[in-house]
Amino acid sequence: MNEELIQMLLAFREERNWGQFHNPKDLAISLSLEASELLENFQWKSSEDAVSQKRQDIADELADVLIYSVYLADALDFNIEDIIRDKMQRNGAKYPVDKSFGKMTKYNEL
Repeated sequence: MNEELIQMLLAFREERNWGQFHNPKDLAISLSLEASELLENFQWKSSEDAVSQKRQDIADELADVLIYSVYLADALDFNIEDIIRDKMQRNGAKYPVDKSFGKMTKYNEL
C-alpha cells in the first residue's frame, strides 16, 4: 500500500482524536463488522447481480475493510508491505504451482 495513502488515513484519524479508541481488539472487531457489511451486499444474489446492483456499496465497504486493516497494522506496528510479502512467500511454499494450478484444494489436501 502506498505510504502517502497510509499517512493520509492516519492523519484523518488523528485530526479527529480517534486513535485513542483504536486498540487492536476493537480494530479487529470493527474489521470483522465491516467485512460482514461487505458480505451483506452479496447475500441472496449472484456475484454478477450483486456487483451490477450494489457496486458503490461494495466499494464503500471494501474501503472500510482496507482502512481498518491499515489502522490495525498501525496499532500492532506491522509494516503492511512486509507482512504481505512474508505471507505470500509462505503461501507459495504451501501452494506450489505444480500441485495447485487450477485447483481450489486446501494446501493440506494437495
